[in-house]
Parts: sequence; structure tokens; C-alpha cells
Amino acid sequence: MSELDKMGSGAYYDFSAPEIMDSIRHARRCLERFNRAGADDEPARREALGELIPGIPASATVVPPFFCDHGHPIRLGEGVFVNTGCTFLDSGGITVGARTLIGPDCRLLTPEHPIDSVARRRPIERGRAITIGEDCWLCGGVTVCPGVRIGDRAVVAAGSVVTRDVPDDALVAGNPAVVKRMLR
Repeated sequence: MSELDKMGSGAYYDFSAPEIMDSIRHARRCLERFNRAGADDEPARREALGELIPGIPASATVVPPFFCDHGHPIRLGEGVFVNTGCTFLDSGGITVGARTLIGPDCRLLTPEHPIDSVARRRPIERGRAITIGEDCWLCGGVTVCPGVRIGDRAVVAAGSVVTRDVPDDALVAGNPAVVKRMLR
């Protein structure tokens, strides 16, 4: 199994392996083009974004600057809006459902390093997928931790740190984020 295959499966993988580094370099080249494209050069920005995130719908919007590790493990639904300054550490895969709004400076973090300090000396990590449902709203400055699933129509208040799954139709807030009320 290649290191990219291990990464995609959620197994521990060597993040210093040449194929992983090639993936990261490809993403950095795409991000450089995307983030520096002029305000009036939407075609160049869309081309770079399409190369970074294969299959991104034309109706999805990502506002620069944007940062990610690989790009190819990101899946955005129709009408998704990702505001400025967001960081998606995407080795575990990130799926964002249709019509979801992600506020400025949000961080979606899938990598997980070993808990054992000796094991952490090695260049290994695993990615735990983040899934965000449809019609959600992550307000500004939200952090979503590895392995979290956010249900459909959920709202995550500004500055919250989401460490565990969020049910459908919930408003969550805090660090760690907890359900404040149900919306339906």
C-alpha cells in the first residue's frame, strides 16, 4: 500500500515520503496561483482552484487567501461558500455539503499525530475525516478537530472548537463546543 493510499484510508502514513511531499508541492503551486490571482482574474483563480480541488462545482466559492495541504481530498458541494483566510488540513479528507457557509479564518484539521511521545518523533500521522452536512453555517474563527461530523443545518458559533460530532439542526458554541439549543 502506498503512503498516499494509507493517507486516504485513515492509517498512519509517513508524511515525509516522496509521494506525499509531491502532493503537498502540487497543492502549494496551485495555492500560490490561486492566492495571488488579481481581483479581476477570476478565470485564473478558478483554473488553479479546479486543479487543486478536482471536481469542485462551479457554484462553490472559495475566497482567497486559502490554505490546505493537498487539495485532492477535499469535496465541496453545490453552493458552498468558504470565506477568506480558511485553512483545511485535509489529509484525512474533508467533505462539505451543499449550501454550507464557512466563515473567515475557520480551520478544519484532519491530521492526528501519535499520542505516544516516542512514536511522535517519527514522521507519521493519520488523517481522520471531517464531514460537514448540508445547509450548515460555521461562523468566523471556528476550529473543527479530526474525525468530527457536523450534521445538516447545524450552526457553529464564532470561535468555537468542535471536538465531537454535532447533531442535525443544532446550534453549538464554546470550547469545546456544546449544544446550546436545537433549531428545529
